Amino acid sequence: MSNVQYAFISRSRVPNRSELQSSIDALGFDLKLHPEHTPFEDSGFLPFTLNGEEGPGFEIQYVPTSEVIAGDKSLQEIAAGRDHCISMAWHGSMKDLACVLIVSCALIKDFESVVSYEGDPPEPLENLLSEIPGVLLDAQAQEARTTNRPVHIEKKKPWWKIW
Repeated sequence: MSNVQYAFISRSRVPNRSELQSSIDALGFDLKLHPEHTPFEDSGFLPFTLNGEEGPGFEIQYVPTSEVIAGDKSLQEIAAGRDHCISMAWHGSMKDLACVLIVSCALIKDFESVVSYEGDPPEPLENLLSEIPGVLLDAQAQEARTTNRPVHIEKKKPWWKIW
């Protein structure tokens, strides 16, 4: 099941790669954009490097706000006149969620974006920032669970075969 976070933003405020990376760096998280990330041209999976690990990321799409709200009054209120939307979709990975949250915080903090999880009322920047450390811990726990392999127990020789 996909999850979608919408960042409503004025098209003129959509950051280029270096502006977004600088904003992410200023937040203090170890998240690196893909070197070939190009706003408006990118669509589909956008990989990141999170805490030195390549691969986490999310599906990104740049569309006019009108395509997202499609007459939905609550989304129209959330967008509050911002004419563009960056949608960020991810599945069950906590690392992918961490990427979404960090990028969302950068967009709110430096580019006057309003962020909504699937049309819910926007959360303040401080609330989103406070969630990130816990998500990163959950990502480590999730990785530990998925890489945990059954332990091979060595069979011991019966006592009578030791001699």
